[in-house]
Amino acid sequence: MANDRRGRQRPYDEDEDAELDRLWRHPQILFRARLDHADGWDDEAYPFNLDSVRNTASLAFHPKVTFFVGENGSGKSTLLEAVALALGFRAEGGSLQAKSASYPAHSELHRFLRLERTRRIVKEGFFLRAESFFNFASIMDRAAAEAGPRPNPLNAYGGVSLHEQSHGESFMALMEHRFRAKGIYLLDEPEAALSPTRQLRFLRRLHELAAKDCQFIIATHAPILLAYPNAWIYEFGENGPRQVGYEELDHVQVTRRFLADPAKFLDTILGDD
Repeated sequence: MANDRRGRQRPYDEDEDAELDRLWRHPQILFRARLDHADGWDDEAYPFNLDSVRNTASLAFHPKVTFFVGENGSGKSTLLEAVALALGFRAEGGSLQAKSASYPAHSELHRFLRLERTRRIVKEGFFLRAESFFNFASIMDRAAAEAGPRPNPLNAYGGVSLHEQSHGESFMALMEHRFRAKGIYLLDEPEAALSPTRQLRFLRRLHELAAKDCQFIIATHAPILLAYPNAWIYEFGENGPRQVGYEELDHVQVTRRFLADPAKFLDTILGDD
C-alpha cells in the first residue's frame, strides 16, 4: 500500500494502474472515490475528523463487490452514505428514481467526494440503509394506494406490501425482485435483516447479479457475507481504510474462536476476576 504526499494511505500506487486497468475492463459503474479538501473542510469537525476520512486520499472499488468493515463508529457507514449521495441517491435511501425527501444526511462529506465513474447512463440502483427501511416501505404503500390505473409499484417488490412481510422477507423481496442487471447497489449492514440461512441466500443472489454487470458496495459486520469470493475488503481503523484478506479480519477471527469453544470463550469474558 502506498501513501500520497500527505502521508495518507491509498489502495494502489501508479505502478499498480495496470492491474486496475485490467479490472476496469469489466463494465462497472464506479471506479474510485477521491476526497477533495475544498473550502468548508474542517479537520476538527465531524466527519472530517474521522480516521477513515482524515487518513484517506482515495479509495478504489472492485468491479463487482466491495466490502467496508470495521467497528461501530469507524466511519464505514458515513463514507458509504457519502458515496451514495454523490451518485445521486437520496439520504434516506431508495432507488435512483426516488424523489428527494426531508431525511437529513448524516454529514456533508459527499460535497467533498469526487467520483471516477463510467460515462454510461445508470438507470438501475438502490441505496439501502436499515434504519430508514421502514419509512421506505411506508412510501411504497402510499405510492401503491395512489397508483390508480397505473402499474402497482409494489410489483417491483414481489407484489406484496413490504410491511406485510418480515424484515428478512421484505429485504429478500427487494433484492430478488427490485435489483436488476447493470445496476449499482449500496447496502448498509444488510445482515441486520437476515438469519444465517438467509445470508447464504443473499450471497447466491449477489452472485447472480454480479454476473449481470451489477456493482455492490456493502458495509457489514457479517463474516458470512464477507466470505464472498474475490471481493475487495476494506477494514476501517485508526489509519484509515486498508485492503485486507478475509482471514485477517478481526470479525472472522473472533467469530471463529467463539464457535470453536463457546463455553470457554464466555467463561473468559464473564468469569470472576
